[in-house]
Amino acid sequence: MNFSNMIHFLNELNRNNSKEWMDKNRKWYKEIRDGYIAWLDELNNSLADIDEEYYPTLGRKGINRINNNLMFHPNKPIYKDHFGAGLDKRPNTGDFYIEIGIEKSMLAGGFWRPGAKTLRSIRDAIDYDGEELKKIINKKSFRKTFGKLVEDERLKTAPKGYSYDHQHIDLLRNKTFAVIHSFDNEEIFKGDFNDKVLRVYKEMLPFRRYLNEAVTV
Repeated sequence: MNFSNMIHFLNELNRNNSKEWMDKNRKWYKEIRDGYIAWLDELNNSLADIDEEYYPTLGRKGINRINNNLMFHPNKPIYKDHFGAGLDKRPNTGDFYIEIGIEKSMLAGGFWRPGAKTLRSIRDAIDYDGEELKKIINKKSFRKTFGKLVEDERLKTAPKGYSYDHQHIDLLRNKTFAVIHSFDNEEIFKGDFNDKVLRVYKEMLPFRRYLNEAVTV
């Protein structure tokens, strides 16, 4: 995948964010998109090799639209400033998300503001065995890779059904259970980028498996 060409395209799109510009450069866009899909397919195969529970997801199934949803976000530009995709897309499980963009490139995983039923299942798992989750997220290599859980909306009080002095109240108040690893653009241009993606995926696996078990058992 020619990520340098992708970033060049995104920069030009960002400066000329209009349907007219995109129509004139549709061939360039398709070249980038097809290259990204091929890279995702290669990554899909590599992830299946290292994870026996991996759910095969072809690039065409995983790639996101480059158009912003203007119905819900009318003030956003027509097109995004990144290419995004999700792999390992087993139904009703946490995300594994890949984004290559102008400002940032990242790998992310987990549950972003899940629905009430899913959130309740995660909290039930933490109530039952929160020490295991803390062991995962406090591991030295995990913290070096992701830092802390994504900081998002949190309850100011205890969730319904849990006491204020619960031993895992710091986790139970979360509405999002996800982690992010960011890359500088210079990193994605190097030959070892695929290896870095695989290392991050493997480091994220215990976290995602804990959450997936919580919502599927």
